[in-house]
Amino acid sequence: MPQIVIDHTACNGCGSCVEGCPMDVFALEGNKAQVSSIEDCMACKYCETLCPDKLIRVED
Repeated sequence: MPQIVIDHTACNGCGSCVEGCPMDVFALEGNKAQVSSIEDCMACKYCETLCPDKLIRVED
């Protein structure tokens, strides 16, 4: 199962990952991106490109 690392200290809660993830892995909680369903992640790494500040990293 992949691991998703988010730099929560720098996340501004723009929601790009939430809106763009094809597997709905992310949710906004307290104006920060959170992984809500890691079991659905297919490690496509699309979220890495969606984040305008490059704050998401997927580790296989």
